[in-house]
Amino acid sequence: MPSATHLILHGKVQGVFYRDWTVETARGLGLTGWVRNLPDGTVEAQLEGDEGTVERMIEAMRDGPPRASVERIERRDTEPQGFDSFARR
Repeated sequence: MPSATHLILHGKVQGVFYRDWTVETARGLGLTGWVRNLPDGTVEAQLEGDEGTVERMIEAMRDGPPRASVERIERRDTEPQGFDSFARR
């Protein structure tokens, strides 16, 4: 059974290629879902896949790409939506 997690990432996460890095990293791990910027300067993401792989992705997202600085991640487990791929919204 796939795991699904909704995230809001706070810090310096816009204008630093965070979304592109997230798409590349998530696809590399075989995850599905999406990532997008929000108007308040945060990044929102939905991750779906094997529970262990989702956890590895969240750990990687704490660092993100080189110019990012993640201060805090809000996390909420959700029901899987059954996405076919990982997309940038």
